[in-house]
Amino acid sequence: MTTSRNCEHCEAPMPITARSHARFCRPACRAAAHRAARTIPAELTSRPRWVRRTSRKVPVAVDGTVASSTDPATWSRYRNAAASDAGVGLGFVLDGDGIVCLDLDHCVDTEGAVAGWAQGVLDAAGDTWVEISASGDGLHVWGHGVLPHGRRITVGGGSVELYGTGRYIAVTGRTFGGTPRSLCDLQHLIDELIR
Repeated sequence: MTTSRNCEHCEAPMPITARSHARFCRPACRAAAHRAARTIPAELTSRPRWVRRTSRKVPVAVDGTVASSTDPATWSRYRNAAASDAGVGLGFVLDGDGIVCLDLDHCVDTEGAVAGWAQGVLDAAGDTWVEISASGDGLHVWGHGVLPHGRRITVGGGSVELYGTGRYIAVTGRTFGGTPRSLCDLQHLIDELIR
């Protein structure tokens, strides 16, 4: 079984004294991870499309074997993925059922300020769940929509990746700002970005 020596929450190296089954580098990270789990919308946690991921964002099944974003046999329920110690974190598989994710790369600075181009996307997205990406400087905007294939679009000097099927997204559960624990319709935004 593949195990990680990085903290599941902050991805820092685990202390050398950490037990082999430890998932977090310190109590604060364990508490933060449990808080994060309570912020993931039920629209995601209720679907059996969860995987684990390595620090290099390679999807793995809960038993540590390689997972695939196109093979449902390698996915699991949220509770099983959250309880697994494979890899360093969680991932959610997009399978074309109407859940979409807009990945805004490198748009949050070290002070937490959002780049203007990304703020425009957030404003247009409306009242939907947004999380901070695993890198800490990007955002995932989650919602409902139809997107037959992924796209990368340049918006005001930034990059937005649009995904709806055949991909998995590394989920941190670190809610950005005061966004709700629900997903809204993003089709209008998807159509506008593609145009």
